[in-house]
Amino acid sequence: MKYNKETAPSPKELLHDLQELISEAEGMVADSVANHPIGAIQSICSRLNHAQQRFTDAYAGARKKVVAGAKYTDETIRANPYQALAIAAGVGLVLGALLGRRKK
Repeated sequence: MKYNKETAPSPKELLHDLQELISEAEGMVADSVANHPIGAIQSICSRLNHAQQRFTDAYAGARKKVVAGAKYTDETIRANPYQALAIAAGVGLVLGALLGRRKK
């Protein structure tokens, strides 16, 4: 599936695309049974299923970490709004100064 820079795919779309790819690969493997021994086909299917499971586990783990980080950040900002504002302004000032020097 094609994506342009403006419409980057979400993780769910990527997972869906991976599942479609695996389904197509299994279909291609099943169509070519006459050309390949059964053991090779089963090995490929096993590896595809294992890769899909690993991707699903990695996605779930990454999602948990991102959600936990976002919740922690939200709680910290809500507990210390003025400090968060001062830090954001300071970081913006430093980045602006650094980028301003690079262009000259």
